[in-house]
Amino acid sequence: MFKNTMKTGVLLAGLGGLIVAVAGVLGGGSAASLTIGLAIALVLVGGSYWFSDRLALRAARAQLISEADHPQFYGIVAGLARRANLPMPRVAISPSDQPNAFATGRGPNHAVVCATSGLLASMPPREIEAVMAHEMMHVKHRDILIGSVAAAIATAISYVAQMAMFASLFGGGRDDDDRPNPLAMLLTAILAPIAATLIQMAVSRSREFEADRGAAELLGTGDDLASALQRIELLAERRPMLVAPAQAQAYIHNPLAEAHGGRGTNVARLFSTHPDTEERIRRLRAYSGGRVQIA
Repeated sequence: MFKNTMKTGVLLAGLGGLIVAVAGVLGGGSAASLTIGLAIALVLVGGSYWFSDRLALRAARAQLISEADHPQFYGIVAGLARRANLPMPRVAISPSDQPNAFATGRGPNHAVVCATSGLLASMPPREIEAVMAHEMMHVKHRDILIGSVAAAIATAISYVAQMAMFASLFGGGRDDDDRPNPLAMLLTAILAPIAATLIQMAVSRSREFEADRGAAELLGTGDDLASALQRIELLAERRPMLVAPAQAQAYIHNPLAEAHGGRGTNVARLFSTHPDTEERIRRLRAYSGGRVQIA
């Protein structure tokens, strides 16, 4: 838990610093622009901490459910919470046909786990349980705050970068002495989203492996999650899902994989926030004797 707390601090500092830097470029490096950037960064960090669950659920068009709404799915989550010694999270369902799932919230006491209707309709109960065990491990490891904060701030950085691109192309109406350098603004528009993605990647790939490991240990087998990932990989290519790129890292499988050409090119894999599915399956199949082989 301490390691993930440190990761959260580094992530907040890195992404918050990017916002300040982008604001400084847009404002020509003035003290006022840096102050505004700092204020925006603080608001975004605070907002993503307190409202991360609402933002994620709204982005997925998900609705919270009760046990009466979907007894089997709710019961699976309740059983996993007991086995993992975790508080019962809120449970939600997204209307997407693509089989997928994610967890969000600021900690175990304020967590939400969500599955798509496609996952519930296309998988047997043991695979649904394995997928939700993976999501419960994200809750247990406190990964959900890291991902939620990263998604919120990366979205803001992408938006500010688009403003910079627009301003560099149509930045008239200001004196040349006061106008920010168009080349600097153009570079900011290109590099800021890449930097935000790289920071997300620094924490996303490793935590997916750890959540896979934890799910296998909780269930006593890695086979069910491996089978679920195989099924998700196959069906996700046929059923595209509209998700904001910054939110994609929260899901158990990259919901935008189909948009990048299914399994993706080498370049797409390089910038993916998810580890290769085949590697995840290999590690899960290697599970034995209470541990998951990592080498």
